[in-house]
Amino acid sequence: MNSPKIAGAPISWGVCEVPGWGYQLEPKRVLTEMREVGLAATEFGPDGFLPADAAAKAATLAEYDLHAVGGFTPTLLHVPDHDPLPGVVDLLASYDAARAGTLVLSADSGGAGYDSRPELDAAGWSLLLGNLDRIAEYARTRGVEAVLHPHVGTMVENTDDVQRVLAGSSIGLCLDTGHLLIGGTDPADITRQAPERVAHTHLKDVDLGLARQVQDGRLTYTEAVSRGMYRPLGSGDVNLTAVLRDLAARGYDGWYVLEQDTILSEEPSGVGPVADVAASVEHLRSVLA
Repeated sequence: MNSPKIAGAPISWGVCEVPGWGYQLEPKRVLTEMREVGLAATEFGPDGFLPADAAAKAATLAEYDLHAVGGFTPTLLHVPDHDPLPGVVDLLASYDAARAGTLVLSADSGGAGYDSRPELDAAGWSLLLGNLDRIAEYARTRGVEAVLHPHVGTMVENTDDVQRVLAGSSIGLCLDTGHLLIGGTDPADITRQAPERVAHTHLKDVDLGLARQVQDGRLTYTEAVSRGMYRPLGSGDVNLTAVLRDLAARGYDGWYVLEQDTILSEEPSGVGPVADVAASVEHLRSVLA
């Protein structure tokens, strides 16, 4: 068996695109700790985390001996007077330089953060689904696989949304075990229903008690994250073993990205977020073995 491709994401260190999310750690610390816990690659993180210049971005990752997976990219897909494709065209130049292969799209709500979203009508859904296919088709011409990431507070969040994407477009999915569960979908259901659509994974574990408070409106998403809704793999309520078993059964050979949303109130005085990442790496390796 080949060694599993385990990657990280800056959000596990609290580095996020949302304004006011929390204290943002410096790239040097994050990238150094990624390598220290044995991660082979990373997603790019938000704008400004890595250099904007494509060659400089690739050189920075090479300095830390990290491969580039690609990046999480919130994208407006449902607004009639906004064409998302030109932004994707510009973005993929940095993918070429870093040899990244996966564009992780989320259906941006158009608001700030992930605590609310508007309702989408039939015309909006038609535009969103069409844009997903347009982007995926273009990305393939550049040697990149575009995937749609169901995400709390975006236009594709809950079970009905995910089913509309599966039925109405051909784009692959980013199987995010945390966001799917919080949105009301058992991620193992997706691996059984449509395993051929899973082209990328974000692995999270979740405190279901806090997740249910998000589902019924007692907590916002941000509040729940700050209270520790995301747990190191193996210490929450996601049936990770079932998900990984189903992926292995259909021959999944993509990246396993440890991507656990974290909010830091200040610079950590001790070990910091890397402790949870290290625990997740250890658990994932044991399950995959």
